[in-house]
Amino acid sequence: MNDQYSELYSSYQWFVPTQFNIAQACAHRWAENPHEGRRIAVYYENELGQREVWTYARLSETANRLANGLTRMGAGAGDRIAVCMAQRPEAAAACMAILSIGAIAVPLSVRYDTQALVTRLRNAEARIAIIDESAGPELLGAQPQCAALTQVIGLGFQHDSIIAWRTLLARQPAQFKAAATRADAPALLLYSDDDNPRGALVAHAALIGSLPGFVASQDWFPQKGDIFWTGADWAWGDALFAAVLPTLYFGHAIVATPGHLSARRTLEILERYQITSLLLPPRAIKALRAEGNEPRQRFKLALRALASTGESLGAVLYDWCVQSLGVAPNEIYGQAAMPCVIGASRTKWPSRPGSMGRPYPGHRVTVLDSQGRPCPAGQIGQIALHTDDIQGYPDPALFLGYWRDDAATEARRSGDWHLSGDLAKVDEDGYYWYVGRASEVFKSSGRRVGPAEIEECLLSHPAVADVIVVPSAAADRPVAIKAYVQRRLAKLDDDLAALAAALKEHVGQHLSAALSPGEIEFTEALPLTAAGKIRRRTVAVPT
Repeated sequence: MNDQYSELYSSYQWFVPTQFNIAQACAHRWAENPHEGRRIAVYYENELGQREVWTYARLSETANRLANGLTRMGAGAGDRIAVCMAQRPEAAAACMAILSIGAIAVPLSVRYDTQALVTRLRNAEARIAIIDESAGPELLGAQPQCAALTQVIGLGFQHDSIIAWRTLLARQPAQFKAAATRADAPALLLYSDDDNPRGALVAHAALIGSLPGFVASQDWFPQKGDIFWTGADWAWGDALFAAVLPTLYFGHAIVATPGHLSARRTLEILERYQITSLLLPPRAIKALRAEGNEPRQRFKLALRALASTGESLGAVLYDWCVQSLGVAPNEIYGQAAMPCVIGASRTKWPSRPGSMGRPYPGHRVTVLDSQGRPCPAGQIGQIALHTDDIQGYPDPALFLGYWRDDAATEARRSGDWHLSGDLAKVDEDGYYWYVGRASEVFKSSGRRVGPAEIEECLLSHPAVADVIVVPSAAADRPVAIKAYVQRRLAKLDDDLAALAAALKEHVGQHLSAALSPGEIEFTEALPLTAAGKIRRRTVAVPT
């Protein structure tokens, strides 16, 4: 193929207007034109098979009614308003309404328990929460512990302490003029998915900053007839900036599917809606692979583009997607603080299976050593994003800072670079290769061990569905490597001792004896966060 990377990267220039509002760009501007307003914005299908279709006109009008309601409740610019809803059109409308009044949307996962919600709601000092039945019990349990949270709007259930969504909207006019926010005004407060969450404050301009990576990762989206879907929770920055918001920005349709997504349901959704453009986390791809059957032999798929983000994809899953889904995936790397900054685009530059890709146009990225100096090719360092692009213009993707935590913001700075906390190395051709979180890399037998490399090797064994590698230590022995393995197509009469020996030998042959796990433990399920990422700290033995 013709490698267009150098030309695209060197010629790219940002255009960020002084005023920019995500809600205006993603909903209201389409509804202002009667023809465009009839476009489908959201296809909705719940677990019971009930379906709805929302046009851009309906999305905008619903957001307008809710914006009027929020204004009458006293909400305004700068207020934090939480949205805790499953994938559904009303979740998009709620976000658009909040941004329309100049307030800050705080997306929260319906998978959070009460204490996780309390921690985030307190930190944000959210005044209002908008919830549906999937989040109702947990959030109402959290409300008494959150002094600032005085009002809750609920959809799909009744409770004495909530304001009913339908009742509120029925009393409001359908017209509302969205606030003329500055592009650098705060729009979203995105919390990390861990036990000590920090809120990344993200500006309206971050949507513009994510567009090069989104377009490239979706093989030059949009194209005629493109329909988007993601299995990722819409509360996460990954889904917002690599799926939901850009799809609406381009005026195309996205499919909303609340509830549990089994491998079969995932494939049924892909077939029923003839999804062309897809974002799946690696864990969802692993679930499809673990099922064991060839998807294209059972389902008529229309995929033309597949992106994956949230964790390292690796060569094993890359090859499986090519063979079983019929499309080469484009990996995307980013964080809430800097979405969609590195990745692949198979139609514009060659992919390298297992690589994170190259910096997307508009983003100046490098890996830095412990002294803050760019690393030479092949040397492991920390991924960092410069405040300016190569043309000298501010990068709109970079966040405003951690919410009310200047010390944490400063700790991530090294001169004009923002440190990601992730380790990688860059090859001679500028491709990035993921090593692991800096906090998760450990030393064993005097060697620095990145879990990703060993996990990728174990995943290439046909008996492995998923795996996590952690350090294991005891007082009477040095740090060792331990792997927790979830088996693929497991049987009750499997000889686990023989399988463990085979897996150790597999790593020894493909990597080295020094990286072969000293212990392998088989498990039915790996510990996951609400976002579906591995909780390493729950199984790692402190070193």
